[in-house]
Amino acid sequence: MTVANGSDPKDTGRDAPHENEELHANAPKSGAEGPTVSDLAAGYAEKAGLHRNSAGHVDMLKSAGGVQGIAESILPGLVFLVAFTITRDLTPALIAALAAAAVFTVVRLIQRRPLTQALAGVVGVGISAWLANTTGKAEDFYVLGFFTNIAYIAAMVLSIAFKWPVAGLLFGFVRNEGLEWRKDPERLRAYSLGTWIVVAVLTLRLVVQVPLYFMGEPGLTALATTRLLMGAPLYILGLWVAWLVTKPAPQPSKPSSSAD
Repeated sequence: MTVANGSDPKDTGRDAPHENEELHANAPKSGAEGPTVSDLAAGYAEKAGLHRNSAGHVDMLKSAGGVQGIAESILPGLVFLVAFTITRDLTPALIAALAAAAVFTVVRLIQRRPLTQALAGVVGVGISAWLANTTGKAEDFYVLGFFTNIAYIAAMVLSIAFKWPVAGLLFGFVRNEGLEWRKDPERLRAYSLGTWIVVAVLTLRLVVQVPLYFMGEPGLTALATTRLLMGAPLYILGLWVAWLVTKPAPQPSKPSSSAD
């Protein structure tokens, strides 16, 4: 099963060969001339980590990185909070968070699994630790997430404005729609709505967490707790709702023709 390019082994495309030949003749070519928009969108869906289960739906848990991936995103922040709460000292709390992130990298090395997610986590925790250590404020350990959310919100809103909604780029290839959904106004609206749902999730994070950040150290526990709850769990929920909202309408079954 090839999810990234929207193909399905059961779909042989033999019904209208002349139409397929025409499509291939008119389609932009990759290779020496560079990747096509379709190639880029397929690669984006693949790199985003979306996975399809045996029923043809998005595997939400696996798309969020699985149990290990969720742990990698949650534990460094949790370790930081616990260590700072116990010691009330920023330095050992930051060291503990960095150590937790590094452990996951070692685990992936032992498992011979791709290091991209773990290394990204180490870099993110490292930047967060640097910010908190530079300002001397424990709450600044979480400030990087605000800017990341803002960047994602801006990118998704722009994708909607340019009629390339991110939800379509992701889900379209999981559903074997490729980029054909862009030619259907109803599908384009559906994927725009799905993208707005993800934007709403990211915006909700900011609405809840930014006021807690400005409370300073008294709001640290609540900020860290909401960061954990509104991280992977809320992402999975938002992804699931967006998937349901963008589900194509069932096609009416064609009556079977009887032989004369």
